[in-house]
Parts: sequence; C-alpha cells; structure tokens
Amino acid sequence: MRHGKSGVKLGRSNAHRKMLIRTMMTQLFKHERIKTTEAKARAIRRDAEGLIRLATKGDLHARRQIMKVIQDRAVVEKLIHVIGPDMAKRPGGYTRVIKLGARLGDAAPMVFVELVE
Repeated sequence: MRHGKSGVKLGRSNAHRKMLIRTMMTQLFKHERIKTTEAKARAIRRDAEGLIRLATKGDLHARRQIMKVIQDRAVVEKLIHVIGPDMAKRPGGYTRVIKLGARLGDAAPMVFVELVE
C-alpha cells in the first residue's frame, strides 16, 4: 500500500527520477520556460518553487543549498542575482503551468512550465 507516500514516481528508478527533475529545473531556470508533460510539470513545480524561495534569501547558505540541486554555476548565478530579486516581492506562486493539449504520438497531456514575470 502507498498510504502517506508523497511524490510521483514517473515510472523511473529513484536515481533516474532525481536526475530528471534536476535537469528539468536547470532548464527551467536557464530558459525560463519549458515544454513537458503534465505529470513531469507537477513533479518539478514544488521543488522549483522551493529553490526560488531560497534564491530570494541570497545568502551563502541558500547558495550552497541551491548548488546541491543545480550544478550549473551560470544558472545558479542567474537564479540568485536575476530571478531571486524579481520574485522577492511575491508571496509565492513563482511558476505557471499552461496546458497545451495532447501530444500527437501518445496523446500525453503537454504543458508549458514558465516562471511568472
């Protein structure tokens, strides 16, 4: 039974799922908008908002916590110096999910995940 188990497995092993989420969050912060399936978007949204919340603090401890997840230094710098100060005024809700419809090949529901301006 899966009672009380949070998170989505996405049909992958633990290591594969962690790397998928890390890569998608890196691309989200790099390009500020990514196209993905709805299930993956829901999986990365909570973690991405947590990293943005850390970036609004901008201190050394927050930077090191972000570097545990996002290992691209350029993306971390952008997150702390550009995205963090822009989002500091918002009380939450840093990302937006826009539904696009079904993918042609397998009818998977596709969405855009983007940072709120």
